[in-house]
Amino acid sequence: MTRSLPLILCTLLCAALPAVAQVKTPATPEKMNQLYADYWEDYLRENPIAATFNGDARYNDRFGVTSSAEGRAQNRALAEKYLAQTAKFDPSPLPPEDRISYDLLRYRLQQVLDGLRFPSHLAPVDQFSGLHLMMAQLGSGASTQPFQTVQDYDNWLKRAAGYAPAVDNLIVDMRAGIKQGVVMPKALIKRVLPQLESVGSDDLATSTYMGPTRKFPASFSAADKARLLDAYGKLVREQLAPANRKLLAFMTDTYLPAGRDTAGIGALPGGHEWYAFLARQSTTTDLTPAQIHDIGLSEVARIRAQFEEAKVRVGFQGTLKQFFEHLNTAPELRFKSREEILAAYEALRPQVESKVGQLFARVPKAPFEIRPVEAFREVSAAPASYQRGSVDGKRPGIFYFNAYKPETRTRFTTNAFFLHEAIPGHHFERSLAQETTGLPAFRRFGGTTAFSEGWGLYSEMLGQEIGMYDDNWQWVGRLTAEIWRAVRLVVDTGVHEKGWTREQAIAYFKDNVPQDEVTAVQEVERYIAIPGQALSYKIGELKLRELRARAEKTLGKDFDLRAFHNEVLSHGAVPLDVLEAATDRWIASQKKS
Repeated sequence: MTRSLPLILCTLLCAALPAVAQVKTPATPEKMNQLYADYWEDYLRENPIAATFNGDARYNDRFGVTSSAEGRAQNRALAEKYLAQTAKFDPSPLPPEDRISYDLLRYRLQQVLDGLRFPSHLAPVDQFSGLHLMMAQLGSGASTQPFQTVQDYDNWLKRAAGYAPAVDNLIVDMRAGIKQGVVMPKALIKRVLPQLESVGSDDLATSTYMGPTRKFPASFSAADKARLLDAYGKLVREQLAPANRKLLAFMTDTYLPAGRDTAGIGALPGGHEWYAFLARQSTTTDLTPAQIHDIGLSEVARIRAQFEEAKVRVGFQGTLKQFFEHLNTAPELRFKSREEILAAYEALRPQVESKVGQLFARVPKAPFEIRPVEAFREVSAAPASYQRGSVDGKRPGIFYFNAYKPETRTRFTTNAFFLHEAIPGHHFERSLAQETTGLPAFRRFGGTTAFSEGWGLYSEMLGQEIGMYDDNWQWVGRLTAEIWRAVRLVVDTGVHEKGWTREQAIAYFKDNVPQDEVTAVQEVERYIAIPGQALSYKIGELKLRELRARAEKTLGKDFDLRAFHNEVLSHGAVPLDVLEAATDRWIASQKKS
């Protein structure tokens, strides 16, 4: 399915970089670790919000560059600087793990340069991950921006001052996008408008941005509380809300009329080449969109056959289509309130925690919380997601569940979603990477989507081994979640490579995933907004299952599942080729003489 990392790296790097001197300095772990540390310091300084997400508080008062021109130039300069620096070294003397770090940094940097060939900055606002959403989350006081000291509160005032200039530059970029024919689909633009209406309100009593002032620490003096309350009110009324209203007016009056009726990125200038790059980036393979589409069709067919068996297990009489209709409509299979959804997930935590030791010898130290998605983004948010905590444990990870229209949220998918996002899914994978102090910081806090989301989907499968699908309806939920990810391979490539319409994609989703119209629309519009990302789940999971099967077959009775999982999670979120090579080395080391 994939080529070796050295071959991929040669393809990416050798053709793209100028020739370098033949005489190189032999690399040592000490020299390279210093270079990695220097790179990470430069990266965090130039990306202060990323530093905050990683739990580094040094730049919490900085917004960073406010224009895409500055940002793209900065990214190019950083990538070129460290590609040149690493090229001075001969990596051949490095031990295997250190060689992975060397190759990964160059791989990461070259992807930055490759990505700059495409005009993603000309369509910068979407309903799923736009700047307007990130700033609202940070400013809410319930995300990664800390609000524990007076200095923390002042830091946000300084950082948030960069938002209005950034919005002005987003509008400049979108105007340029209109001229160049690089615009968002109208259907997605319409999803952004109510989000901007919400965060564009001057009503301080309901403003998301005033969240920190509603929970001042008890240690704050009356004078500090009064000063900050006034300053935050002025920030909302004079900067944040007006900026959002300005963006709303532009998107309503100018951008929406210029939006496109097509759905896929393939309809844009150079769109097919752009999508092929995104597919390679997301999957860390050289699979073409056509190959990925075919894998998706095969997986959908396989899982539909399992659904035929599952409907018999739950005693349903009728065709598979009728079974899906039942799953989509039966009130008893749905929640009645937001509180009921939260209670269901909270009840799962002790069940999984009590059994996870059967699968893992090492578990994270970091805590996590279970929360509903915030109201201002729930209409377009995923059914479930995870936000990692800080490495010091002071900020917990967050398992978010979407409670929008609770009567549409299915009871039978709770186990699979919890296993994917929380334990042993993203909470384990991301927390353990952060806690592996022997890895360079760019590996502890960065990574690849194919591994990360592949691990999440693989974790859903692990639930079968600890009894989380003994209930037949939860097994239906497991199949629902898996076919959901298989359908993504078909729909994402269908939309962006084959020219499917939004309506075609929604119809295919509904035909193969037992979820209602609301979820189908949310999901398909997510794939349209972030092309390629949806490919990572199934491709990553298939590789993990392949590697586990290989280890089990080779080692036989000597196979230790807990040791296998420890190996897989010990390298961070690496490209699949790197994971395969490392796993093969581990298998060889485990063979009994």
